[in-house]
Amino acid sequence: MSEATGTVTARYWHTNEDGKVECDLCPRQCKLSEGQRGLCFVRARENDRLVLTTYGRSSGFCIDPIEKKPLNHFLPGTPVLSFGTAGCNLTCRYCQNWDISKARDFDHLAGWASPETIARAAEATGCRSVAFTYNDPVIFLEYAVDTAKACHERGIRTVAVTAGYINPEPAKEFYAHMDAANVDFKGFTEHFYRKLCTGHLEPVLADLKHIKHETDCWLETTTLVIPGWNDSDDELRAMCDWTRRELGPDVPMHFSAFHPDFRMMDTPPTPPDTLRRARRIAMEAGMRYAYVGNVHDPEADSTYCHHCGNRIIDRDWFELSGWDLDNQGRCNKCGTPAAGVFDSRPGRWGRRRQPIDPRRYAAAT
Repeated sequence: MSEATGTVTARYWHTNEDGKVECDLCPRQCKLSEGQRGLCFVRARENDRLVLTTYGRSSGFCIDPIEKKPLNHFLPGTPVLSFGTAGCNLTCRYCQNWDISKARDFDHLAGWASPETIARAAEATGCRSVAFTYNDPVIFLEYAVDTAKACHERGIRTVAVTAGYINPEPAKEFYAHMDAANVDFKGFTEHFYRKLCTGHLEPVLADLKHIKHETDCWLETTTLVIPGWNDSDDELRAMCDWTRRELGPDVPMHFSAFHPDFRMMDTPPTPPDTLRRARRIAMEAGMRYAYVGNVHDPEADSTYCHHCGNRIIDRDWFELSGWDLDNQGRCNKCGTPAAGVFDSRPGRWGRRRQPIDPRRYAAAT
């Protein structure tokens, strides 16, 4: 592999009897002739093999609060080094990162950063974790897994921000190297996934169940609530009932506001009351932790003890403003453990956003 191309042989593919190379990474199962790319655009057929074309190439690096992923129950208050590449295996008409996920020109990628360089950068800047985000990391699985291995060697944890559109076999490898995941649970109907994302619902449900029941990866979900598409009481209730039944009451659910973007500029923004209604439906369904996003609502952003109702974590946007857990993550009022991954004390990163160039931390040659 050369830094100029960022190309490595991919995993999870086979050659069909007709000579086409079939990608086994995600449910699309793209079948490629020589020189063709999959729908994600970053996996391609080259010299009768499947390759990943963005290994080591990023669209940018930034230190964020972990709450921005959003993860409210995973090392609260700590900084996370976030990065992504380009491309996506879904075609969401409302994509909020469309300039990255829909990229068909790699010239805008910031440059080369090896897995070891990223791990060094995270360690040197005091980040507790590295997040694969901005575009979906399942499509750069080889790069993400290698980076996760390098991070774990230095005690840095890893986070996947993903739509969960991945086949079961590669999912086993991918999540085995992730410490936390926020899955974009886009809606709860096949119609939604097919019409707005050209995908299917069932693979996402299977992925959520795999993460929760077959891995040690901490799981939270996010639903972008879009007026007229996935905001009805019936759909929200069905989603929350399924989550309670299949994943359990401790999986935090985030309901975020839609803003017109990409190919859905004519759809209105989500009213804040809709998000509060979604949160209320989740709580009524038996979910212990539900939040709103993309709007300012400290009450709905905060975490409460599910036993006594004590506010155990105060949040204002991405900043912690109060903490009432003991050093073992239990409510100071009643002693009930909160679900999640907690340090003995909260982080103090706040709401800062700090772009960095990881190449500053590359090993001397």
